[in-house]
Amino acid sequence: MSGPPVTPDGRYLVVRGRLWRRANPFLPEPERAALVAKLMDARRAVGAALRAGNAEVLKAARARVDAAKRALGERGPVWWDDGAPDLNRRMARNTVYAGWWAAISPPPCGEGLGVGVGKSELAGRQGARTPIQPSSGPTADSVSTPTPNPSPQGGGEKARHAASLPARASPRATRVRR
Repeated sequence: MSGPPVTPDGRYLVVRGRLWRRANPFLPEPERAALVAKLMDARRAVGAALRAGNAEVLKAARARVDAAKRALGERGPVWWDDGAPDLNRRMARNTVYAGWWAAISPPPCGEGLGVGVGKSELAGRQGARTPIQPSSGPTADSVSTPTPNPSPQGGGEKARHAASLPARASPRATRVRR
């Protein structure tokens, strides 16, 4: 399994379009491994404190996480020395990495493809969907999202659910008259 994409300069990894600073690659491997172990221990302590509901232990565990991340170079002063700004937690599309990110990432759902979905009069079955190219102006098919026919659930969910429930007598029917 490959990990998240890494910027060409190796400073950030990208998760859901957001830049996250990587650990200092110049740390000696034994030191890096020890710091990662401390980070994982601290994260486990945070989880345990959350489960126990202990605010004091939680605060101390979060401080240990922060200290480990700073030692790794993921937080605090940047580990590079060329004067480039820290872009941690910024969206890649809004940074100097925008061109690189646009070249390697797929567009958001449907964005930029120039293709909509509409009803096809030529389709072999009723209500079939086929891609349509956008026209010079908006049309009813290109503006609204078509409703699938039949619905993905088959349309009989309510009837099946109601049939599976035990019959209940109304309060009036169970009342005894005197």
